[in-house]
Amino acid sequence: MGSILLRHAEWLVTMTERGRLIPDGALFARGPAIEWVGPTEDLPELYRVADRVIEARGMVILPGLVNTHHHLYQTLTRAVPAAQDVDLFRWLKTLYPMWARLTPEAVYISALVGLAELLLSGCTTSSDHLYLYPNGVRIDDEIRAAQEIGIRFHPTRGAMSLGESRGGLPPDSVVEDEEAILRDCQRAIEAYHQPERFGMIRIGVAPCSPFSVTPDLMREAAALARHYHVRLHTHLAETLDEERFCLERFGLRPIHYIETLGWVGEDVWHAHVVYANAPEIELLARTGTGVAHCPSSNMRLGSGIAPVKAMRRAGVPVGLGVDGSASNDSSHLLAEARQALLLQRVTGDPAALSAWDVLEMATLGGARVLGRDDIGALAPGMAADFIGFRLDRLAYAGALHDPIAALVFCMPQNVDLSVVNGRVVVEDGELRTIDLEKVVRRHHEISREVVQGR
Repeated sequence: MGSILLRHAEWLVTMTERGRLIPDGALFARGPAIEWVGPTEDLPELYRVADRVIEARGMVILPGLVNTHHHLYQTLTRAVPAAQDVDLFRWLKTLYPMWARLTPEAVYISALVGLAELLLSGCTTSSDHLYLYPNGVRIDDEIRAAQEIGIRFHPTRGAMSLGESRGGLPPDSVVEDEEAILRDCQRAIEAYHQPERFGMIRIGVAPCSPFSVTPDLMREAAALARHYHVRLHTHLAETLDEERFCLERFGLRPIHYIETLGWVGEDVWHAHVVYANAPEIELLARTGTGVAHCPSSNMRLGSGIAPVKAMRRAGVPVGLGVDGSASNDSSHLLAEARQALLLQRVTGDPAALSAWDVLEMATLGGARVLGRDDIGALAPGMAADFIGFRLDRLAYAGALHDPIAALVFCMPQNVDLSVVNGRVVVEDGELRTIDLEKVVRRHHEISREVVQGR
């Protein structure tokens, strides 16, 4: 892996401190790491020559965005008619039988599609929550896709073990034996986890939700993850139906239930957290427990509005997640930042979140949620993960009074440039690592098979 010099950026956004912009900015990276950031005219002689020089005139450059929650396999079941206008539980009940038809190829191809969308939208690091393993599916199938496409990846080995016959939501046909789940979590960690700085693959352990796994599995999964020093992830406090389930089955609200199982701490992050009261928010803040905010999915399913402003004010680590492509129907992280801003304002506070707030959530916030101190900002010693947007496009016409805010307030655009770990993966707006046309064609075929059963 060689060196990259990016120079003459219209604006370079470091995210190292709020509002810091470098006009006519430059950046030098060698291999996976940034070595120098500053004005182009201040480039040291040492950094004026590189294996690859990128002229960034007319572009805004910022750190790669971080996606903290996704279900990549759901790109196969977007806009399914029977699941368009229902709440979470009925949506799941409709789609579980379709997802039971997943195959290793289906998971691999759907991951390529979702990850391609993410890269083109500015995401350079993504987590994923794969919790169904029918027909020989393994987490390896989506890891292979991430390695081929060139994204930094945090796959979480999800699981469901509490089927309908035992009082859970999912059909028995899609749940697994708990001992087998734990064995496969251990196998995935030992095979793929890269804890070193700039590691491209980091495994997490992720039983699906309070209504699809047992308390025993939650406890055992936490013990396993902490033995291997990997992170824990699950869905939590997403809907009032989930709250009722936890009260009826465990006698506790979801957040206090999860606390009794040891699922709070700096090594834990939860998706959604829509229904959290003041004491619960204080608990998350005090323990450093992270939250993946998924505004589009929460709106799409009528789940509610997460108290993001209150959580951020309390000190809860909050990042953004696009969530599943069947409850968002997109994998565009910049669009998710815009939705986050708008959704916090809709109840009447036009200053609830600013453009800078949501860009911080999409970069440094996501990095903190995933437990990383090597991504989310542009500075010496940080990962060479950066993205660029040209400012001379129609969508930004009339918005260059504040080009950084324009990225959020204007119609979300795809990137012109994306570099991950020192490797150019998007150039001139085109993904350079896979044959996207071929992948999309095969994805259509598999999608029909999964949805229609033939």
